[in-house]
Amino acid sequence: MSWAPTADEAARAGASYDWLTAAGDGLYWVESSAEVGRAVVMGWEQARGTSVPQTRRVTTAGVGSGLHAYGGRPYVVLPSGEVVVVDAATGQVTAGTAATRTAHIYGDLAWSGGELLCVREDDGGDELVAIDPGTGVATVLRATDGFFASPESGAGRLAWTSWDRDVMPWDSSQIWVVDHVPGGVVGVPVLVAGGPSESAVQPRWAADGSLFFLSDRSGWWNLCRWYGGRPEAVAPMPAECAAAPWESGYANYVLLPAGRIGMTVQHGPEHRLVVVEPDGSIRILSLPYTSVKPYLAAVGDRIALIGASPTRPQEVALVATDGSDRLEVVRRGPLDGHAEVSVPQVLRVASAGVEVTVLFYPPTTGHGPAPLIVRPHSGPTHHSDLRLDWEVQFFTSRGFAVADVDYRGSTGYGRQFRKALDGNWGRLDVADCRNVAEHLLATGRALPQAVFISGASAGGYTALRAACEDGPFTMAVARSAIVDPNRWKTTAPRFQQPHAAILTHDHAAVTSDQVRRPVLLIHGDRDDVAPVDDATTLAAALERRHLLAGMLRLDGVGHYLSPPAALAAALQAELDAYHAVLRQAGLPAPG
Repeated sequence: MSWAPTADEAARAGASYDWLTAAGDGLYWVESSAEVGRAVVMGWEQARGTSVPQTRRVTTAGVGSGLHAYGGRPYVVLPSGEVVVVDAATGQVTAGTAATRTAHIYGDLAWSGGELLCVREDDGGDELVAIDPGTGVATVLRATDGFFASPESGAGRLAWTSWDRDVMPWDSSQIWVVDHVPGGVVGVPVLVAGGPSESAVQPRWAADGSLFFLSDRSGWWNLCRWYGGRPEAVAPMPAECAAAPWESGYANYVLLPAGRIGMTVQHGPEHRLVVVEPDGSIRILSLPYTSVKPYLAAVGDRIALIGASPTRPQEVALVATDGSDRLEVVRRGPLDGHAEVSVPQVLRVASAGVEVTVLFYPPTTGHGPAPLIVRPHSGPTHHSDLRLDWEVQFFTSRGFAVADVDYRGSTGYGRQFRKALDGNWGRLDVADCRNVAEHLLATGRALPQAVFISGASAGGYTALRAACEDGPFTMAVARSAIVDPNRWKTTAPRFQQPHAAILTHDHAAVTSDQVRRPVLLIHGDRDDVAPVDDATTLAAALERRHLLAGMLRLDGVGHYLSPPAALAAALQAELDAYHAVLRQAGLPAPG
């Protein structure tokens, strides 16, 4: 049955689940939805006097970490069952009546035999700290002017990930180990893995004292093991087994009983879940999901995950590893039962000697060539998500086709592809999007004079650069866009300033005199990632040249347009801009 959600319905649809962990036989996660209005910790556990686990809200106040701008694990469950959180309003760690009282940002919480381990950040760098949960007093274990992540203790030792202040963790990061006693460290740290051309992340201690981690030394993030002072590959494969560490505390693998390991495996935009057996054999689990978030946990020999697909919203589930692949859904995501959704076709398109992957969503109404929206994802060091996206459905239900492009620089294709955009931002990504659009025109999927490019954040920059060229695009939509990567080297958050320096080049800035196509700009005035002043300055200059399709400035809104009202306003403004272009070209509105 055809159904077109309103902008408000699309903005409010669905829920997001993150930071899944296990404690005993229970599961915990952070849940965000328009209904709740903030991120809270939810629990799935067996209530006293009952035999069936139940889902309940564990916290009432909002939780969330701003560590490294994008966040780190914002809570931990203590052996007593108490949940310690990072308060979203203050950025401080709160444990019962105790709380930290420093001018730091906290995140990446972990429990270690009587003390709370975490990372805290200020403008000068990071510190690994141990916090007394009874008093909130923090002891500094190590300090750096760079970055720390993933503190993990085991067998009297402490492991962590670090990287220098002038690099990104997916380019160059190290895992270190040092002897550890409560309240301090002993001895000199030992380098386990990582270096200038290697990204090593997600250390985990095993019961036998060995340390597992993920490294891209082979060109792919693969699982490794360090034991007896030597690292070794555990399950080598030409696939990505780690997500790019935008947030601290990911868990793309989980250690199971009897020496078995559960792990995500990513090929392009698609994820699978596998079990690595003690003999090294790998078994793919049969699941209804194409997207698995980097938050695996273990409950006995079952793997807990957050999965989704193009027809199935995010849900928390437990999957058996005994060969049955039996699935128990713990928390279902909302899905309107009468909605007919557009399911993407996975296309491979040639672009300047390489192959780029495209998720092509046909419209759910009409036939033949359709107005096309090409969407470069918001990475650039990320990938398109192969899961239900209500923003896509908002447009496909109105007769538009949507093409999500994994341009060069995306993750899921190995280190070489990921690094291809370095020094070429605004060039190779634009070329890939242009070649995708031309392919869809040539194959009769897209309607000439009705091809648009729309992106957010880094994808917004790609859209702006595309508007500076002749080609198939009729208009560009740039939401929360970076306008000048060279200026962004100084205005970006501390974590991301090296990213800007690595990607940019001398001619990277978007200036009004370069723009050749109309542009719709959408920006929150509290964006702390991409300054709104850059967008408003560009808008004023484009208006003088009659190339401004609109400037929607959203008061009190940050980089992600998180409030449903803000997202709804952005979607409606984008749709109205497309319809205006179609009218001007004498083309009928689709749908």
